[in-house]
Amino acid sequence: MQFDDDANLDTSEVQDVRGSRVPGGRATIGGGIAGLIALLLGLFFGVGPDQLGLSSGDSAPSPASSSLAQVQQSCRTGRDANTREDCRMVAVVNSVQAFWKQEFQQRRGVYTNAPTVFFTGRVATACGTATSAVGPFYCPRDRKVYLDLGFFDELRSKFGASGGPFAQAYVVAHEYGHHVQDLMGTLGGSQDNMTGANSNAVRVELQADCYAGVWARHATTTKDPSTGRPLITSLTDADIRDGLDAAAAVGDDRIQERFQGRVTPETWTHGSARQRQDWFYQGYRTGDMAQCDTFR
Repeated sequence: MQFDDDANLDTSEVQDVRGSRVPGGRATIGGGIAGLIALLLGLFFGVGPDQLGLSSGDSAPSPASSSLAQVQQSCRTGRDANTREDCRMVAVVNSVQAFWKQEFQQRRGVYTNAPTVFFTGRVATACGTATSAVGPFYCPRDRKVYLDLGFFDELRSKFGASGGPFAQAYVVAHEYGHHVQDLMGTLGGSQDNMTGANSNAVRVELQADCYAGVWARHATTTKDPSTGRPLITSLTDADIRDGLDAAAAVGDDRIQERFQGRVTPETWTHGSARQRQDWFYQGYRTGDMAQCDTFR
C-alpha cells in the first residue's frame, strides 16, 4: 500500500488527543474482568461505547504531554504517510472520506465528514467514557471514529493477524462504514440489543465490512482534491490478503475460541471469521454499496 508522495494530507479530518488526560473516576470498561468480558464477547471494533454499558461521563480531555497534536505537526504529505503509522492513518481517513463524498454525490445524497480521534488509554465521547480495551469504535452521538493506534499491535500479538498497512486501513474503513450506515439511517434502526449469528448487530458489522471492501475497490482511483490524483497509488493482492486476514482475526468465532476455548454463536455481535471475510470481499469484488445488503 503506497501513497502519492506529493499529496497534501488534510489533518483537519483527524483530532489528535494522544497524551491527554480524561479527568474523573475509572472508566466502566478497561482492565480487569470488565475488559476481559468485552474481549470474550467480541464487543470491540464496532459501534459504541454506549452499547457496552460504559459510563456517560462527558469530561473533555485535558493536555498532559507534549505529544498532543503531533499529527498536525508531522503529517504533511503522502511521503509522511509512507513512513509514519499515524500519518498513514490520516491518509486513509482522507481517502475513505473522499470516496464516500463522491459516492454520496453520485447517489444524490450528502456525505458529512466524520473526524477520527487518536487517543491513548482512555477517551471521553458523546457515547460515554471508553478505554482502549474496547478497540476502535464509531460513536453515532458525536459522529466520530475513535482509535488508539496501539490496537494495531494487539491485532497481531493478541488476535493473530498478519498485520500490515492495509490491515490497519481495513479497520479504519470498517469504522467509516458505520458512519455511512448512520448517515443512511441503517445504524439506529438496527440497534435492538440482540445478539446471535443472525442478529441485527451482526448484520450491521458485516455491512460495515462490505462497505470497507467497496472503498478498497476504488481506493486507487479516488482522486485527492488537493492534487487531482489518487492519494493511494498502489494496492496489491498481498494488501487485500492482509485485510482479509485481519477481518478473520476479529471474527466472533476466532475470538471466542482463542479466549474462552469454545464458540457460542448465540452471543455473537460481529459475525464469524468466514462471514467477515466474505462480506469484505463482496464489497471489494463488486465495488458497489448496493451489493452490501446484509439484512435481506
